[in-house]
Amino acid sequence: MVDLQQSLMAIGGVIVAGVIAYNKWQEWRAKKSVEQAFSTTQDDVLMGDGAVPGRAEPTLSAFEAPDLIPEHADTGALHAPQVSPGPASVDIGDALAWSASAPSDVPRRSPLDARIDCIVPVTLEAPLRGERVTQAFQQLHLVGNKPVRVVGQNEAGEWEPVAVGGVYDELQVGVQLATRFGALTELEFSELASKLDRMSDDLGARPELPDMGEVIAQARDLHQQINQFDAQLSINIRATGEPWPVVALKSALQRQGMEQRPDGQLVMPDGEGSLLFSANINANHADHNSTQITLLLPVAMVASDRGGFKAMTAFAKSLANRLTGAVVDDDGQPLPDAALAAIAEQVGDFYREMDHAGIPAGSPLARRLFA
Repeated sequence: MVDLQQSLMAIGGVIVAGVIAYNKWQEWRAKKSVEQAFSTTQDDVLMGDGAVPGRAEPTLSAFEAPDLIPEHADTGALHAPQVSPGPASVDIGDALAWSASAPSDVPRRSPLDARIDCIVPVTLEAPLRGERVTQAFQQLHLVGNKPVRVVGQNEAGEWEPVAVGGVYDELQVGVQLATRFGALTELEFSELASKLDRMSDDLGARPELPDMGEVIAQARDLHQQINQFDAQLSINIRATGEPWPVVALKSALQRQGMEQRPDGQLVMPDGEGSLLFSANINANHADHNSTQITLLLPVAMVASDRGGFKAMTAFAKSLANRLTGAVVDDDGQPLPDAALAAIAEQVGDFYREMDHAGIPAGSPLARRLFA
C-alpha cells in the first residue's frame, strides 16, 4: 500500500513539473516571437531607410472611420473609438467666430496673445529692473488653475517675458482665459484684480483692467472651442494568438523608435522635440502579458504637416504584421480597408477648422490650450 502511495505521489510530481515546464516554454516562445518580430532584419514602415517619423506615406487602404473623441471624455481603458455613422467631418462652425473680433491693439511682438489671454496693460511711473518685477509676482503664477504670465517692454522697445537682468518701461500681465478644465470665472478675475491692486503701490504701477463681463464671455467662448478641438484618434492592435510579454513588448517598441517618458508613457517623437502619437500596452502593473496595444494621436497637438495620422496608421499595420495581430475597433471587430481615406479627409477638415479659428494644430497657442 505504501509503495502504491509513493508511486502515485511520484507520478503526480512528474505531472506538476510537466505543467510548469510547459507554461515556462509557452512564455519563452511568446517572448521569442516578440523579439523576432522586431528584429532588425525585417523592414519597418517608419524606421526603414529614408523613412522619417511623421512623414510616412502609407497606402490609404481605409479603415472604418473612428470618430474624433474628446480627450477629456471618460472613455475608461484606452481603446479605439466606436465606429459610428455620424457626419464625415467635425461641425465646429459659428462657435469659432469670436476670434475674429479679438483685440488687435496688442503689440505684435508680445508673447501674450489676445485670442487666449486676458491682457492687463500695466503703466509704470519709472522703469523697473526685472529682479523687482519677478519678486513682486512670485505669488501670482496662477489664478485658480489659469496660468499667469508677465511680460515687459525692454529698452529696445521689444516685448519679452520678464527676467532677472532686464529693465522694463511697461508691463503686461496675461491670464489664460481658459484651459481644458474650465473658463476663467468672475471669482478668478476678481482675485487677479485684487492681487494686482495690492502690488501696484509697491511697484509704482497702474494696471488697466478690461471689462470683466467681456472677459468672462470671451473665456466661455474659448472654453467651448477647447472642448470642440480637444480630440484624439486611437487605433487598436489586438493579439490573434498568444498574449505578448509586457517587458519584451516595451523593449521592442523602443527599438522601433518609441521613447519612454519619466511617467512611463511610450511616445513616437517627431524629431523636433514633440510627439506624433503614443502607445498604451493596456496592461495593469501586475500583469506580465498583454493582448492589446492602443496607439493614440492627440490631434490638436500635432501639426497637420507632421502626418501624424498616416504615421500612426502605418505603424499600427506594421505592428499587426509583426506580432500576429489585427487592427480592430472597440468591440474587437476587424477594421476593414475601406475608410482610411475618409478618416484622413475628416482629419483634414478638423485641421482646417483649427486654422480658421486662428489656432493651428501643433502651434504654440494650441500647445498652451491643450497641455
